Amino acid sequence: MSVLAAIAVLAILIIVHELGHFSAARVQGIHVSKFSIGFGPILWKYQGPEVEYGVRAFPLGGFVGFPDDDPDSEIEPDDPNLLKNRPLGDRAIVISAGVIANFIFAYFLLVAQSAFVGIPQPQFEPGIQVPEVVQQENSPAKEAGLEAGDIILAINSESLGEGQAAIQNLQDTIQNAVNEPLNITVQRDTETLNLTVTPQAGDDGKGKIGVLLSPNGEVVRERPDNFLQPFTQATQEYQRIFSLTFQGLGRLVSNFQESAEQVAGPVAIVAVGADIASSDASSLYQFAALISINLGIINILPLPVLDGGQLVFLLLEGIRGKPLPQKIQDGIMQTGVVMLLGLAIFLVIRDTANLGVVQEFFQ
Repeated sequence: MSVLAAIAVLAILIIVHELGHFSAARVQGIHVSKFSIGFGPILWKYQGPEVEYGVRAFPLGGFVGFPDDDPDSEIEPDDPNLLKNRPLGDRAIVISAGVIANFIFAYFLLVAQSAFVGIPQPQFEPGIQVPEVVQQENSPAKEAGLEAGDIILAINSESLGEGQAAIQNLQDTIQNAVNEPLNITVQRDTETLNLTVTPQAGDDGKGKIGVLLSPNGEVVRERPDNFLQPFTQATQEYQRIFSLTFQGLGRLVSNFQESAEQVAGPVAIVAVGADIASSDASSLYQFAALISINLGIINILPLPVLDGGQLVFLLLEGIRGKPLPQKIQDGIMQTGVVMLLGLAIFLVIRDTANLGVVQEFFQ
């Protein structure tokens, strides 16, 4: 059931995105011929007075169809309500409406989370917990005497702080100290110990000591005290997620080789969502908001096939005073489709191979 819940979340976000395009066109009186959820063979369809509504076999996608280039359409090619015959501004609204819908939906998901279950708020104390020490011979942490349950307070006499920032600080120090002894201050129950650990180079050449790390504290849910608080809490969380997403994009651009390995496809996203649904279903609000924001940001990138690529075509049309030749547009779009399809297939295969159940099957 948790997998179905995760798939449902992803499908809902795609529906929201396509509804954005669809609604923006209909409100402006622009002709729409199809509204489809999913790709591939049609499982169900309904022909309305103007629009064919359909559900297809693979739910991780969707599209809104326009009759502009449909040779079987009964609408005259010079009809002013065809999308291609509308002013640039009208077309830009339709193209960008899916992204806007995802951003708005993400915000109200966080409002709903705050109102009904509360926004998670970290309550961290200084230091970093060590929930597990890798039980291997020659593990630097094991040789240094680190134990599960220890709290690392300082490294080389410098306090680490608290929360995720403290973990990042410690990881950076360890990764940059291959074969260099580090003095760490550890709290174990009521004792304070001084230990020395020497990081060893991992497969990537960076220092590792063989421990899992987590913030020292817990995350609690704060319920709103008044009607307006869900909106203020949602705004803060929305800004935080946006900031983290852009930081991730920045790392992807500046350090592509390392960051690209962390890019997740639909299989990995569903797997993460399933874990969340099984362990803490109330966190699905936050998970859905995160994916919705990411879906919006990815779609606005100026790449062929994506909404951002379509906006680039409009920008060039505005600069030139006329559209790019259709042959050039088709060539760019076809190249984009091949690249996007290839990336999707790669991510699906890689993420499926990394699933625990698949790895166990082949062991």
